[in-house]
Amino acid sequence: MIPYNPPINDMTFLLNDLGMLPKVAELPGYEEADAELVDALLNEAGKLSSEVLAPINRTGDEQGATFENGVVRTADGFADAYQAFVDGGWNGLTCSTEFGGQQMPSLIGTAVMEMFTSANMAWSLCPLLTVGAIESIETYGSAELKKTYLPKLVSGEWPGTMNLTEPHAGSDLAELRCRAERENGHYRIKGQKIFITYGEHDMSENIIHMVLARLPDAPAGTKGISLFLVPKILVNDDGSLGQKNDLRCASVEHKLGIHASPTCIMAYGDNEGAIGFLVGEENEGLKAMFTMMNMARFNVGLQGVSIAERAYQQARDFAKERVQGRVDGGGPEKVAIINHPDVRRMLMDIRSQTEAMRALAYDTAVQFDIAKRHTDADTRNEAKAKLDLLTPIVKAWSTDLGVELTSTAVQIHGGMGFIEETGAAQHYRDSRIAPIYEGTNGIQSRDLMGRKVLRDGGETARGYIEEMREYAAAAATLEAPYSIIGENLSTALDALANTTDWLVENGGKSPALAFAGADAYLDLFGKTAGGAMMARAAVAAQSSLSNGSGNPSFYETKLTTARFYAIHVLPKTAALASEITEGADVVLKLPEDAF
Repeated sequence: MIPYNPPINDMTFLLNDLGMLPKVAELPGYEEADAELVDALLNEAGKLSSEVLAPINRTGDEQGATFENGVVRTADGFADAYQAFVDGGWNGLTCSTEFGGQQMPSLIGTAVMEMFTSANMAWSLCPLLTVGAIESIETYGSAELKKTYLPKLVSGEWPGTMNLTEPHAGSDLAELRCRAERENGHYRIKGQKIFITYGEHDMSENIIHMVLARLPDAPAGTKGISLFLVPKILVNDDGSLGQKNDLRCASVEHKLGIHASPTCIMAYGDNEGAIGFLVGEENEGLKAMFTMMNMARFNVGLQGVSIAERAYQQARDFAKERVQGRVDGGGPEKVAIINHPDVRRMLMDIRSQTEAMRALAYDTAVQFDIAKRHTDADTRNEAKAKLDLLTPIVKAWSTDLGVELTSTAVQIHGGMGFIEETGAAQHYRDSRIAPIYEGTNGIQSRDLMGRKVLRDGGETARGYIEEMREYAAAAATLEAPYSIIGENLSTALDALANTTDWLVENGGKSPALAFAGADAYLDLFGKTAGGAMMARAAVAAQSSLSNGSGNPSFYETKLTTARFYAIHVLPKTAALASEITEGADVVLKLPEDAF
């Protein structure tokens, strides 16, 4: 078994030293989220992660989910692990107490979900989607739907799914053909959906599908899409389970990674049609679905953090054990490869960027909590704007890095990393889906460029840039050699600000030119925002060292990883800025027939 040790020290540093937990604990409804309770929650989640989920990660990859005669069976131990998760009340951690949840801040749910995902990414996909289904129903569902379904969804007894994609319509939802017909207070759903994560499985007695479909008289395009709740098993008036709905899993996909997560083709309405219930208003399904989708996008971004952390731990342990070669300029003795400078460089590259991703994700979760519960409307709106800006960055930047850093972890293993038995390859394979699902990273960069920057003339982006300048100024006051953290962040912020101005100016004249540089712009924004979070961390670490509080070794390490990030990652922002302002036109230069 490949062990997993949750990085609780770094998590509690972000929550406490960076002041994230006090900020959300003062919000209405979150008063019980004090440091003592949160510490207990993190430690218990860590136990479930390391003792229950991590041991079945490798075996789950080897066994996969199996499909036979319409039945999907998960890998050994998955159903038992899910029952332990439900019994522990973990699914309702951030859900409203009205429906049986514990009403903890999303910030705490983010830390817990990171651990579950690091321990077993394929398993974690099931509760990930349930959280989004709950949010969508709670926001847009009728009182009757909430009463019937939310208690079971919140407890996790009935997990949820998200059904968007069809064989002919991937990201282009305007082409959806799944049909819904009105019938005596409910609807009949007919059609096929593909790529449905945990669309069918043996971990629960019921599954609640959130399905996009089109009514017969609906307008064309995305304006004619409605959202329906379609249970696998219909629910009787007294809350008991009734007859099976007219839906089935037609097959399970064979994938590059996340083998233990059943990715299903779902068929609705082979006979009279699956019974579904409208969520929100007719023809306004995308609004309701995007509540679920945005949460899923954030959590997928968190997968990039999680898989990088797991890959780092394995690569670090291997580097300490693998004896190979001699240190240049050293003695004749062979050494563990962690003593070789290039291996150190790779480990620092993974570690520093994982810490930056984690900090940015957690800070984004803080904005979600503020936007949801702050008493002041202007403060809520400001947090919502920041949340909207950062969500595509967390999703795309973190998942792209997840692939890059798990690949680096394979490299640290050398030839052994290319062999399945070491387990390093699984993290690389599992990570590859994250830049694709819940909106490809190209869609995320387009969203950032079009909806979040060009639409408001760069106002929100510039506001966040000014906020990051405060972190740069504070870090620049650190004593050498750490003052470079603030200096290099300031340079990166200049590059980001100038590029934002260029895009706003030129994007209105030629949108294609702006979108040609959208991917590089998102990367530029992510690297800079990550650098700002590392600057915050460095200032907090130095403050704790000066006060003589906490673990000096931890804080000194934090300063070093922040300095590494400033020197090795932030200078890349200049090249990205040039790629956008000088190279966007060449992306579009060749005619189609030249490819």
